[in-house]
Amino acid sequence: MVDGLRIVFFGTPEFAVPALDALLAASPHAVVGVVTQPDRPRGRGHRVSDAPVKARALATGLPVLQPERLKDQAFLDSLAALRADLGVVAAYGKILTDTVLTTPRLGLINVHASVLPRYRGAAPVHRAIIDGELATGVTIMRVVKALDAGPMLATDHRAIGQDETSDEVERDLARLGSRLLVAVVDRIARGNAQDRAQDDAAATYAPRLTKADGVIDWSWPAVRVHNLIRGLHPWPHAFSFLRGRRLILIRSRAASSLPRSEDAGHAATDQPGTIIEASGERLVVATGAGPLQLLQIQAEGKRPMSAREFLAGHPLTAGDRFAAAP
Repeated sequence: MVDGLRIVFFGTPEFAVPALDALLAASPHAVVGVVTQPDRPRGRGHRVSDAPVKARALATGLPVLQPERLKDQAFLDSLAALRADLGVVAAYGKILTDTVLTTPRLGLINVHASVLPRYRGAAPVHRAIIDGELATGVTIMRVVKALDAGPMLATDHRAIGQDETSDEVERDLARLGSRLLVAVVDRIARGNAQDRAQDDAAATYAPRLTKADGVIDWSWPAVRVHNLIRGLHPWPHAFSFLRGRRLILIRSRAASSLPRSEDAGHAATDQPGTIIEASGERLVVATGAGPLQLLQIQAEGKRPMSAREFLAGHPLTAGDRFAAAP
C-alpha cells in the first residue's frame, strides 16, 4: 500500500491535462492545488479564456493559483499554505524560482516530452519532427535550476511516423507520460525512486518556437520541407508566399513517400518553389531535391482547404512559383 502524497500541480496547456487527470483518478495521492499561467487572449477572436489545465482544475474544485510573477510574496504564501509534499510540472511555461523549488518537501518532478538529454527546452516534440527524428519519448525527471537537466526517474519511447504532425505525437506522449508519472510518484512515496544522471555532453536543445521559424526555404530537400510543415502544425505553421499572398501549408507528402509513378517526369531543372502540377487534387512543388505534394493549404483569414478545394477557388498553373517573401 502506497501512502498518499500531497501534490501541487504546475501546468497550463492541453499536454498537461492527462497528467493531472491521472493523479486525480489513478493514484492514492491528493492534488491539493494547481498553479497555472495567468489568463491570456486565445483563439481567432483573441478572447480571454481559461487554459485547459485551469478549466479542468476548476471543474474538479481544486484551488487555482495564477501568479504573474513567481516571486510575488502573496503567491509564495499561498503555495506554502498548500503544505505540498511534492510538486509535479507538465508544460507550465515559466522557469521556476529557487523558492518554489524548495517549497514542497520532496521537491518537484517534471513530465518532459523527449528522451533526455536530447531536446531540452520548450518545444521538444516540434523540434524532433522538424529534425526528421524517427523516435522520441517522454522522461520524468527531477526539476533543478538548470534547464531540463535534472536527474531522470523514468523514460519511455515512441516511434514517429513519417507523416505525423507535432500535435498527434504530443497528444500521444501526454498519455504516455501520465501513466509513467503515476508510477514514479508511487515510487517516490515508497522511498525507492532511483535517479539517473543525464549525460550533459549529449544534450541537445529545443528552443521556443516563433512565427519566423515557419518560413520555407524551397532550396531544401522535399523531405526537410515536409518535416518543417508537419513539425510546425498546429502552431506556428510553415508558410510561403504565392502571387504576393501568404499561404499556410498544413499537410504535405514528400517525394520519398510518393508512389514512383507519381514522381516520374518531374524535371530536375525546375527552380525550387516552382509549381510542377496544379490540377485536380494534385498540387506539386519543386524543391532543392525532389517534389513535394501539398495536401492541405490555408489562405490567411480562411479555413484550411484540401488541394482540390484550394485550386478550385485559386486557379494556379505550372510555372507559378512560391517565394519566402511577398
